[in-house]
Amino acid sequence: MAGVPFDQLDGHIWMNGEFVPWKDAKIHVLTHGLHYASAVFEGERAYGGEIFKLTEHTERLHESGRILGFEIPYSVKEIDNACIELLRMQGFSDAYVRPIAWRGSEMMGVSAQKNRINVAVAIWQWPSYFDPEQKMKGIRLDISEWRRPDPRTAPSKSKAAGLYMICTLSKHAAEAKGYADALMLDWRGRVAEATGANVFFVKDGVIHTPDPDCFLDGITRRTVIGLAKARGYEVVERVIMPEEMEGFEQCFLTGTAAEVTPVSEIGPYRFEVGEITRTLVNDYSAAVQPVHAAAAE
Repeated sequence: MAGVPFDQLDGHIWMNGEFVPWKDAKIHVLTHGLHYASAVFEGERAYGGEIFKLTEHTERLHESGRILGFEIPYSVKEIDNACIELLRMQGFSDAYVRPIAWRGSEMMGVSAQKNRINVAVAIWQWPSYFDPEQKMKGIRLDISEWRRPDPRTAPSKSKAAGLYMICTLSKHAAEAKGYADALMLDWRGRVAEATGANVFFVKDGVIHTPDPDCFLDGITRRTVIGLAKARGYEVVERVIMPEEMEGFEQCFLTGTAAEVTPVSEIGPYRFEVGEITRTLVNDYSAAVQPVHAAAAE
């Protein structure tokens, strides 16, 4: 797939209730979602032919749509079934799954009450989000100039397309400096998250993570908190100020794409890839495999 534009991949995409050839899954240039970011999406991974926590993701897709003021016209079960069947059709065992819902082109302007709500699912093969050779050494993060917004100014509890504009800007700026990603603070100057993943720190055997009051409480985040507690680790969700990073010993990111990724550096702060981080990398890898996931339910 390397070097092939995403609109030229092979296979099918599920779109508005039908499986259509990949090249035919198109929208018009005057689609409201393109102009006004009236779109919500999910990122999911399939391992061993099964999509991890599929229903949780689909339920969050529905909730994100509700927050943006629209109702997704397919039930959670219908979208789940579409994802499962599409994974089978694509012939992948390990893959990335991207459902998306957006307002169509019936009205063009800020007001769009009559626009159709479109839904699509695409699945493709996507390996490690970060360089596999660098990942277990710990990736390097810059500190972004952009900040996660006040929830009174943006629908921060939704996985809405528009919220990722500053993430792209932040990640591009970090990559231009040689970093893998960027840490974002919130509008108050508190530690928030990376551009597409939640962040955790370790000090004296205790795991600390920011309270997600203005950014997404990730499904992977909650999964890893559960794994940590099952190991007997104490997990504290709280306000974390940037200067506290100087005293933390370990750091890692969590997300569907990132999975559990150790961090060695955030701006001027340095971390080791310690035992707790390595344990949670391994525990998450085990948890996402179908045989382990089924046993845990």
